[in-house]
Amino acid sequence: MTTDLAGLRRSLGVYLSVAVLLIVVIAPFYWIFTGSIKAPQEIIAQVPTLIPQSLTLEHYDHLLASSAFPRYLLNSTIIAALTMVITVVLASLAAYGIYRLRFPGSQFLFKIILVTYAFPSILLLVPLYGMLSQVGLIDSLWALVIVNVTFAAPFAVWMLQAFFRAVPYELEEAAALDGAGRLRVMLRITLPLTAPGIASIAIYAFITSWTEYMLASVLIISDANRTLPVGLAGIIGQYQVDWGLLLAGATLTTLPVLILFGLVGRNFVDGLTAGAIK
Repeated sequence: MTTDLAGLRRSLGVYLSVAVLLIVVIAPFYWIFTGSIKAPQEIIAQVPTLIPQSLTLEHYDHLLASSAFPRYLLNSTIIAALTMVITVVLASLAAYGIYRLRFPGSQFLFKIILVTYAFPSILLLVPLYGMLSQVGLIDSLWALVIVNVTFAAPFAVWMLQAFFRAVPYELEEAAALDGAGRLRVMLRITLPLTAPGIASIAIYAFITSWTEYMLASVLIISDANRTLPVGLAGIIGQYQVDWGLLLAGATLTTLPVLILFGLVGRNFVDGLTAGAIK
């Protein structure tokens, strides 16, 4: 009886902890979404309402028709998509070379990759600005793509180590005996077996690029090339804030990330857990 009571308490504790965590995670999204469909008077009311009393889409109409938000959305989509694709290609090739090909200095190269994360990105802001200015990439979407790939690729290579090392060498040797070249072995055998890891670094690269603010605010000058984080920050005025417009923009900004997680979120979780135990 005592054992059953202790088990019931543990179960209640687990369920309560999960419920609290869900509330903490979901509450901000709920508040942003409901605020985006409230009338302006209800948003700034002294007594906040948990359930909207007035439903309106005027903030979305204003955001999409009378602001540069569609342009910001297009810029962020282009930058995030290019960052994701380039990071996946470079990280996959680099990880395969480091963790599957036996050559002198591979361990040293692996340690050098980890050292890159010892320096905060803010320290590299001035050198990056100078280098990109020399090649004429300031105020260009390619500048953000290059910078985002630079910061995302090392971590992506490190994340892939467990997946590549878990693939038996015997599979590649058998394919080589059948006449398959190194590139074909990688594309047909190794990469499909490391699909959860590839999905993980793809999501990581997309989200880090989608939410990046500091470098985008410095490297981008013109309003036409701004990304979503910088564009939304511009909505906040010096003396007043259009909260409805800001909440509508925040809702549409989080929507692509939620859709991406809905499509490949399981692979992302599998990739993180597999990388932790292998």
